[in-house]
Formats: sequence, structure tokens, C-alpha cells
Amino acid sequence: MRGVVSYKTLLIILVLFTATGTALASTPTAHGQLSSDLFTDSTKCAQCHAIVHNQWEGTMHYNAYEDPFYQKEFMVASNDTAGIVDIFCSRCHTPIGVVSGEIPPKDGSQLSDIARQGVQCDFCHVISDSNGTGNAPFVVSPGNTKWGPFDNSKSAYHGSEYLELYTNSEYCGMCHDVIHPINGLVIDDTYTVWKEGAYAKEGVMCQDCHMTPGITKFEANPGRAGSSAQKREHISTHDIVGGNAFVTKILGEEKYSKMAVERLEKAATLNIDAPEIAQRGDNVSVNISITNSGAGHKIPTGVSEIRQMWLAVSVKDRNGKEVYNTGQIDDSGTIVNARKVYNTILGDAQEQPTLSFWLAESVLEDNRIPPKGTVSEKHTFKIPADVAYPLALEATLKYRSAPQDTIDHLFGDNVYEVPVINMTRASSSIYENEGEAMATPSTPGIAALGSITLFLCAAYCISRRKI
Repeated sequence: MRGVVSYKTLLIILVLFTATGTALASTPTAHGQLSSDLFTDSTKCAQCHAIVHNQWEGTMHYNAYEDPFYQKEFMVASNDTAGIVDIFCSRCHTPIGVVSGEIPPKDGSQLSDIARQGVQCDFCHVISDSNGTGNAPFVVSPGNTKWGPFDNSKSAYHGSEYLELYTNSEYCGMCHDVIHPINGLVIDDTYTVWKEGAYAKEGVMCQDCHMTPGITKFEANPGRAGSSAQKREHISTHDIVGGNAFVTKILGEEKYSKMAVERLEKAATLNIDAPEIAQRGDNVSVNISITNSGAGHKIPTGVSEIRQMWLAVSVKDRNGKEVYNTGQIDDSGTIVNARKVYNTILGDAQEQPTLSFWLAESVLEDNRIPPKGTVSEKHTFKIPADVAYPLALEATLKYRSAPQDTIDHLFGDNVYEVPVINMTRASSSIYENEGEAMATPSTPGIAALGSITLFLCAAYCISRRKI
């Protein structure tokens, strides 16, 4: 980052421009414009909205401010930029803290308890307008009226108003598109990629995947929004997760860590194109295709410069002898010999790769996979003379939230191990000749067992005169 920009200048940038740099039609709520006393504590909301509150409590939205990884990165970013990013980052991670002027100071020493609740109930439901997407251009109107997706809600405690924004991806896009506040570099394009992709054209919103039980598709969740509310065919779930199985785990939020793993397991599919027959001494080429089959945005997404997704490929003979191996994790937590790590590579002012998005001035590479997109890797290996056929080829798509050395640098060595998630697997076999291939069931043991079982069942049924 070159130069120092004052808080006043930063606020002008945030208030006067949207993600595309055009003048705002309505003015987002500014830093220090309100008091945190105007917002309702989430525990109050839980009295009538217990189910929804219980779903939200423990999510990354709930932990948006207390997230220890965010805290570490935030302090580094603040120091690197002389405080320029303090309000910028906090606007999504502690929005009440920003609109109430309780941050800075960057250490959070002036934050109220309610501001520490991250992206909390009352804040979300007093958003009365927005100016597009990117860098949190929300307008909040705290008070007795709460906004939401229903046009016939009634509450004895507060007024209820319908706002179409709550039914659209643009609501999510307020924070899930991030543009560098000084140089305009797109840092997080989650919403934009959705908007430009097939899912938006099909009318599939963020909420259809992230606020239903269906993980990668809409699935109705019948119920009530509140204890005295009418029953509806669908109530949006608030246990909103992405792929963050790391921070949820270190916070002890096992439920949401498991949900993140399940979501990652539904995001992609693999296909192996390999020869069925190959001889000892042959150089074998294998193409492995990765398809983003379950995400409406690129995979990975978010702060994708630190995300890591890659293929681990292994080939072993019948006795377990290793023929080929790449993409494994060594003892130091480093990915070894992966063909490619799928993420974004940001460049600093010297056009050198950086994991610090606040120092970034360019995108050097974008290796991510777009929605419904497919990429392929070619793997080549030589079959040794002493192998025992058949050869078992296995490809595993792996993911982790951050490089291990980045976490070690921030927290200290051996404090946290970043979990490596197996997103999906595919396998194939290579035989010495056609006879061996034809004699071997595609799933060893299952076909033969099925035939025997069918024979015995038929014999029994005939004896009992049931067929």
C-alpha cells in the first residue's frame, strides 16, 4: 500500500461510491451516525424467535467479530496500512460497532456487548435499504419496525414490514463482494460471480442454497418464524454456513464445522479419463476433470488468496506399492507437488505474490473454478517393471481454509492445525490385459457377492413357491 489515507477520505470513498464507482442513490449509514443503544440485544429476539436464534448462534455470522483468525489478520492489516482498513473491515464484521462509532480504536476496547455480537439479529432486520452491493452499503433504521421477506407478518412486540431486498441475493451481496477501498481492486467477488453466472439466470438466489436444509439446492423448511407466528411452507434457516470448517472448529462450534464439511463435499465432482489396459514400462497419461457442480460462485471463494483447493493423486499396485503420488501434505503442513492450487494469487505494488489483500494492487492469477465450470489436470507416470496388477488410481479433491504456515505465523507453531477436507473422490483401475479387466468387477467383491446372493434367494423362493 502506497501512501496514507485519512479516515475522513476513506469514509468519503465508502459513502460516495458503490462497487462500480457510481454515485450513490441513497446514502449508507455512516460511521458514528447512530448509537448502539438503539439496537436490540439478540437475547431479546430469542424470547420469541428461539429456533432461528439457536440456528444463528455459533455460525460465522455470529462470530464475525470474535473470529480469532479475523482478529489476527485485522491487527496486521491495521498496522500495515496505518489504520486505513479499521472501519473498512469492521463494517461487515461488527457493523453496529461502526455505525455507532465504537471502533476505532482497533483493539475493540470501546465496543459495547451488542457490537461484539457480529452480524446479529436486530442489525440484519433493521436494514431498510441499500445502495447496491460491495463494501457494505447498507442503510439501517433501528427502531420498532423490523424488515423481512414476508408481506403479512404480525408481531405483538414490534412492527413488521416487507422488503424485497430480503428475498434477493443483493442482500447478501452487500458484504459478500469486497472492493479495495483505495485502488478499487476486487478482493472478494462472490456476489458478482453469481450475478454473472448460470444460477442468477435461472433465478436461483443465495438464500436458496444457504438458507435451506438442501445444501446445494432449495429444500422447503416448514415452520414458524416466531413462537406466535403463523405456520408457513418455508422459513429460511439461519444456520448459514460456507466452507469454513477451520474457525468453527477452533471456536468449539462442532455443529457448524460439520455442516461446512458437508457443504464442501457437495460442491464438486471428479471424472477420471485413464486407460484400462497398460503394460509395464509404459508411460501412462491420465486426465482428471474437476467440475464445480454445486456452488453458485467460484470455488474457492471469499478471501480466496488464502484458500487452497487441490488434487491429490495416487497410483498403487495390488500389493500397495506406490507408483505415483502427488498433492499430499508433508510433516510441515506444506502441499507437495500438486499440479495446481486452485485459488486467487494477488500481487503487491512490486507485482510479487501476497497473501495480504490489503497490500494487493493486482490479480496475478485466478485459478478458481466458475459455477458449472470444469477444469482438467494431466498426470503422467511410468509403470515399473515389478508391479503387481491391477493398479489402483485414486484422485481426491482437497481443501483447507488457509496455508498451515500462515496460521503458524499468526498464532505460533503447533497452536492450530488447519483441517484438510476431502471434498470428493474418484477412482479407476489399470489392468495388464483385457482378460484381467473383464474378470475383475468394477467394485471388487460386490458383483460376485450379489450374484451368489441372488442365486440363493431365488433357490429359497422356488423352494417356498414364492415365484
